[in-house]
Amino acid sequence: MSINMFNRKRMFVPLLCVAGLLLFQLVSCKNKTVSSSVQESVPVVDVPVFNADSAYSYMQKQVDFGYRIPNTPEHLATASYLASELNRHGAEVQVQDADVVAFDGTVLHAKNIIGIFSPEKTDRILLFAHWDSRPFADNDPDEANHRKPVLGANDGASGVGALLEIARQIGMKSPQVGVDIIFFDAEDYGQPYFSTHSEVQDSWALGTQYWVRRPHRPGYRARFGILLDMVGGENAVFAREKASLQYAPGIVDKVWKKAQSLGYGKYFSDNEGGYIIDDHVYVNKMGIPSIDIIQYDASSDSGFNPQWHTVHDTMDHIDKETLKAVGQTVLAVIYNE
Repeated sequence: MSINMFNRKRMFVPLLCVAGLLLFQLVSCKNKTVSSSVQESVPVVDVPVFNADSAYSYMQKQVDFGYRIPNTPEHLATASYLASELNRHGAEVQVQDADVVAFDGTVLHAKNIIGIFSPEKTDRILLFAHWDSRPFADNDPDEANHRKPVLGANDGASGVGALLEIARQIGMKSPQVGVDIIFFDAEDYGQPYFSTHSEVQDSWALGTQYWVRRPHRPGYRARFGILLDMVGGENAVFAREKASLQYAPGIVDKVWKKAQSLGYGKYFSDNEGGYIIDDHVYVNKMGIPSIDIIQYDASSDSGFNPQWHTVHDTMDHIDKETLKAVGQTVLAVIYNE
């Protein structure tokens, strides 16, 4: 399947040369090895232990609400739950109401849910994920499913589940830096291939684009940001994503080396992935160097896992060990800052 950059929420640039994509100046004709060695496993002092069972439960709770599609009762119920959990873990919570316009002219009543830990600290790190689920299973093998909604266990709920567990740990023991956790909305309402409307650029990540124009604090700054997207899949591999390398190569190196030092080298690959249009691209454009931890599957046409944007993105394909690898790595990074 070919990738249409306007009709997909993210675009992976394949690892084979494709002449038509050269205009991006981001295509690599072969895998590049960023680091040839994996560090020996070393202990990390004073870092909380990420509980994968807890993160899994947070995922299950979101999925139990149903489809988290803007303008639905399930969406409102999930928003209330996420805000209350951040508050329960000690965050100062802001819910940013964001009316955004979808590709078809629909006004989406989106909600960006923001948890602020240690608001008095000026040295801050931003952690983020999207919490909505896609209305269209437009990558499903069965075309009859293309207009059905996606449950979004991995694509949405996994990143949020991992961050809620991280929030729980921060609530029990604060790191040296301030941490902001943002659950962005209306990320996955991008224009499907079957739309009869004119092509709309930037139809994805609408909640993030709104926040970038109107951050929760005027002049908001963070030292760096980490996006978690599809971080719970079985047999997941996280390659070094090209937009992350373009905007924040030092942060990529920091996170991948930390993962490898913790023994998670089989998850965090030194190979380059594709260039992915995701929430972090817009955060980078506002001047906060940010990276994307996202599953990459070189064997698939999309570059993502087989369940991506299908009706099969369910809890059946979630692996707690993947959640553990990502969550423990992020905790080790922020507690060593």
